[in-house]
Amino acid sequence: MILPRLPRIDLAEDVLRDTFRLAVERITQYEPQDVSIFFWLRRIAINRAMDVHRADGRDRRLRDAAVHDPDRTVGAPPPAPDRATEQAELRERVRASLGTLHPRYADALRLRLLEDRDRDACAAAMGVTVGNFDVILHRACKAFRQAWDWNPE
Repeated sequence: MILPRLPRIDLAEDVLRDTFRLAVERITQYEPQDVSIFFWLRRIAINRAMDVHRADGRDRRLRDAAVHDPDRTVGAPPPAPDRATEQAELRERVRASLGTLHPRYADALRLRLLEDRDRDACAAAMGVTVGNFDVILHRACKAFRQAWDWNPE
C-alpha cells in the first residue's frame, strides 16, 4: 500500500518505519472494532505516504529551480545602503542639541551615553555622589528631549 504511492524505495522504507513509530506512540487512540488493527495501520501508512510524497515534490521542485536558475534561489544579498550621510547628519543634530543644554547636563550625557562610562565613574568625573549624578542625568535627558524636539531638521 505504500509503494504504489511512493515509487522510491528509500522513501517507502522511511514511511514504513514512521508508520510503526506513530502506531506505538498513538496506541492509546486505537479503538478495537469488528475489524483488524491492519486497517488502522493502513490509514496511518497512507496518510504518512501522502505527506512524504508532497514534501518530496516540493523538494524536487526546489532542486530543479536551483539547477535551472541558481541566481534566483541563492543570490547575493542586496547591497547595504550608504548611511554615512545620514549618520553624519544625526551626529551633527545630536551635537547641536547638546550645545543648547546647560554644560553640566551636556557633560552628564556625554559621559554616560557617548563615552559609555558606568554611573560611579561619571559621578566621580563630575565630582558628585552617584545619587546626585542620577538626578542630573534624569534632568539632562529631559532637557535633551526638549532640545531634540525643538531642533529643526
